[in-house]
Amino acid sequence: MKLIHNLDKKYSTLLECAIKARSKAKADYSKYRVGAALLDSFGNIHLGCNVESADYTLTTHAEMLAVDNFILNGNGNIEVILIALEGENKPATPCGLCRQKLNEFASKDLKIICVNLNNKEKINFIYEFTLEELLPYSFDSSFLNSK
Repeated sequence: MKLIHNLDKKYSTLLECAIKARSKAKADYSKYRVGAALLDSFGNIHLGCNVESADYTLTTHAEMLAVDNFILNGNGNIEVILIALEGENKPATPCGLCRQKLNEFASKDLKIICVNLNNKEKINFIYEFTLEELLPYSFDSSFLNSK
């Protein structure tokens, strides 16, 4: 994990998109709105926001929706995903389900940028991880190819 003091300019559009996606989140129960912006190797941006259901098992996570939109509309590789949410002192990283979904469609060196915003949507902290750091010893398709 790296704590970053300034977001690289090349990711400013991703941050704007993630904040815009976050504004569309349906988080009536948890009030925990999350937006994600995924950049593919062709320069396309795929968005996601969390959509909650009274039956929490039906809830869609922002990162999952961004990956689904990448699959639906994209090609190439996932280069980076930026996640924007309201947070204080510690990084709010993708949950285990989202990490596994990213693992299915991205490389282990995928850059994951977590931007913690204050309640006025100004940046509190920026954290950067790789997928490998967040999901070491991951389960992948190689486990399914045994004889």
